[in-house]
Amino acid sequence: MAELRTPRSLIVTLYGAYGRPSDDAPFAVAELIRLLHAVGVDAPSVRSCVSRLKRRGLLVAARAADGSAGYALSPDARQLLDDGDRRIYRRPAPRLADGWVLAVFSVPEAERSKRHVLRSRLARLGFGTAAPGVWIAPAGLYEETRHTLERLELAPYVDLFRGHHLGFTPTRESVARWWDLDAVARLHHDFLELHEPVLRDWESTAPPDTAPRPQAAYRDYILALDSWRQLPYADPGLPPELLPDHWPGARSAEVFGRLHDRLRDAGEHFVRG
Repeated sequence: MAELRTPRSLIVTLYGAYGRPSDDAPFAVAELIRLLHAVGVDAPSVRSCVSRLKRRGLLVAARAADGSAGYALSPDARQLLDDGDRRIYRRPAPRLADGWVLAVFSVPEAERSKRHVLRSRLARLGFGTAAPGVWIAPAGLYEETRHTLERLELAPYVDLFRGHHLGFTPTRESVARWWDLDAVARLHHDFLELHEPVLRDWESTAPPDTAPRPQAAYRDYILALDSWRQLPYADPGLPPELLPDHWPGARSAEVFGRLHDRLRDAGEHFVRG
């Protein structure tokens, strides 16, 4: 399921969208409060969430350009966001011929807590369950899966395989067992219900060559990105021929892409202003 919109989620989205300049300049605390206020988060919630993100090692204290207290991304957090970019902005079109990656794991009973972490992490990467202890995903997720398991020190419990589905049930029927495609489709429909009207409003009220209003562009972009960035993890990115008819994923990706192209850079004027 997609993460509900929360102050923590919006802070992570803000850093993902605008918090990785080439000079690694941190956001001042006052700037974080201003920017989150624009999307409906109050100052106490900002301070509380920033403190929690610092304790988790995702943010580090640093001085802003004006010398005031601020926070920058930790190296681990930057790596996580860089990994996420490949899914959120540059996901390649899946091909059935690419096959699958399988994760087969066994965790000793004495370390059962790692079993839960492993299952939840594979699910968040987009894996479906083919059988107990056997998880499956499109082959294009191999590199990210390997990198993630190594970073979390879970690799010793997992074997990864590449392969093709050879039967006996048709693959299109099998993927409907491995993933809850109805639930994934609902997430796409929820995204479209929230953000397709926003896109229509922008496209009907401002010609493409007209610069959007910076604060409004920032608000609508951050809210759309916060909703969208969950979807490429919930949706494994199956080849089109394996999906149900009238699958909404392509439409939601198009809507986000058009919002990104129209609003992202205009929103940065509000961030840097």
